[in-house]
Amino acid sequence: MVMVFKLITAASRTWRKLKGSNQLPKVIKGVKFRDGIEVTTNDQHAAA
Repeated sequence: MVMVFKLITAASRTWRKLKGSNQLPKVIKGVKFRDGIEVTTNDQHAAA
């Protein structure tokens, strides 16, 4: 048990904070993102 704790604490030293953590509520709601940009779908098609 102590060995697991030591491994986790050693690994946590190299962890970094995620960028865009303010987007987490949108992710939970199911908003789609592509390459870090929110994807919006237009249901209305432009008439040609």
